[in-house]
Amino acid sequence: MGNGQKAQMKRERNAKNAGGTANSQLKVNEAAKSIVCQTCRQTFLCTIRTKALEEHATNKHSKTMNDCFPGFVETPKK
Repeated sequence: MGNGQKAQMKRERNAKNAGGTANSQLKVNEAAKSIVCQTCRQTFLCTIRTKALEEHATNKHSKTMNDCFPGFVETPKK
């Protein structure tokens, strides 16, 4: 049994003890992309600010923010 095999067994044992699901930041970020441009269907993180959405709408589509993101309400900063 080599070191690589021992390390793999340890990772598998730790994953099993942790419930089998490892939290990945990439998966969390994908789930947080809840804002979608209605013109190009690009997704944005739920923490994006109005200014960035306005820039996207005017630079990419020459439209207003309300055309691309109808009903968007910015969440207040904590």
